[in-house]
Amino acid sequence: MTDPMPTVILRHCPDYEPERIERLAVEGLDTLGLQPHGRTLVKPNVVASGEMFPHAYTRAEFVEGILRALKKRGSNIKELAVGERSGITVPTRYTFKNAGYYEMARRVGDVKLYHFEESTQVEIPLYHQGRLRESFYTPEPVAQADFFVNCPKFKAHPWTTVTFSMKNYIGIQDDRHRLIDHDHALNYKVADLQYITQPQFIATDAIIAGEGRMLTPLPYRLDMMLMGNNQVAFDAVCCHIIGVDPMTVDHIRLAHERGFGPVDLAQIRIIGDVSLDEAKERAANFEVGLIRVEEYFKGTNIRAYSGRPPSQTDDYCWGGCPGALEEAIEILRVYDASTDEKMPPMHIVFGAYEGEIDAKPGEKVVFMGDCATYQGEIGGQQVQIDSLYRDRSELNPETYKVDDIFKKMLKVEQKFLGARKSDVMRIAGCPVSVAEQVLMLVKLGKTQNPYLDPRTSVDFVSCYLSTRTRTALSRILGTPYQRRGPSVRGDARPAQNLPPDGAESESVS
Repeated sequence: MTDPMPTVILRHCPDYEPERIERLAVEGLDTLGLQPHGRTLVKPNVVASGEMFPHAYTRAEFVEGILRALKKRGSNIKELAVGERSGITVPTRYTFKNAGYYEMARRVGDVKLYHFEESTQVEIPLYHQGRLRESFYTPEPVAQADFFVNCPKFKAHPWTTVTFSMKNYIGIQDDRHRLIDHDHALNYKVADLQYITQPQFIATDAIIAGEGRMLTPLPYRLDMMLMGNNQVAFDAVCCHIIGVDPMTVDHIRLAHERGFGPVDLAQIRIIGDVSLDEAKERAANFEVGLIRVEEYFKGTNIRAYSGRPPSQTDDYCWGGCPGALEEAIEILRVYDASTDEKMPPMHIVFGAYEGEIDAKPGEKVVFMGDCATYQGEIGGQQVQIDSLYRDRSELNPETYKVDDIFKKMLKVEQKFLGARKSDVMRIAGCPVSVAEQVLMLVKLGKTQNPYLDPRTSVDFVSCYLSTRTRTALSRILGTPYQRRGPSVRGDARPAQNLPPDGAESESVS
């Protein structure tokens, strides 16, 4: 019988030996009284992977141990699957390949891999107060999951402080739907995503955690495997381990206030062979990534300026363009150690900026994002930048378009070509993605384009073409990209998302 009290299990795990991870996961499932069944779906964090991003993702060996445990303790499993949508514009086939997931799935056997951008996106109505929009779209395998397993990587995050269990949900949307509300409202978006599905089992790869950043984190050994049965309680304990008050992490606070789980340690059962105090000792020097962009680039040739986003309550856009710039420069540093030396003096402006911009003649000034505004003198000339921002209520997820990486490359080239005679330029978007800001810095610094790097480009293009071909065939055969209206929901549908009396209900598997 499932324990009614939210439980978090802290276990010592010094290596990525699948047999050890399987044993710990079996013990965790037994302790929590859980039995995988029906459509069992595992959601890892594979935002990026491979040699260039070794600590950004849930390791294949970890997922292998989890899958073997699910098989061992499963009852009437209809389908055992792993699904993910990796970083924006990056084919999930590419990150799965570089993470070793295909080989892992073959070793385990009878495991289906879902590349969520290739799945039909189905509509999930939202009914709660304070929602960002009336519905979300999510890949059909997520909506239909009966037993949902969240397998995140224990990491810091430059936009949301941390990315533990709840934040891993950003990967249950494809790019088109993911980018909407990925701005100053990002924490609200993550909280709203909780209404799509809830995991019965959480198992986090905290053997080698990632500190400081999200795509290019620094390795931090915790030698731990964390398990639990409630996302809010789980993330709250993870926050306490690294010395962060969970109520200061907005998506955790919001989910708690909406009844998804407790944050008070007195209401959470914490067990295992690692005590909470010992876990805190292991994480004593762990650094989170919440640093304003102005501070982040101090001492470099990039000078950042940040004004208010279009929000009544926020004075900084934690979920959008500024954090993307931080991730972009770190990606370039991974590919080219001399990136900082190659960057010429430049000025990058976010939001409604009202201060001075001390740009010398010949220094590029880039106004980043739709909400960037400015009126004043730059290099002896009067400059006026007006807002292009559209309120989120005007953004229709059914018609919203997102360019793939090669279209982004072309558009950035065209943008720089058009601005070649001016020191001032604007890059529109809300948000301007990490990929676009990488491409911008490549142009300004004349550094290696990571998407065309000979070490990775062949695999990248191959996986890109495979994804495009498969999705094109699906459209030809009549499988839609997205489907409105009621959809089949599995047992992992949260009680908080049940329709109120009188509302149209969805099908239940």
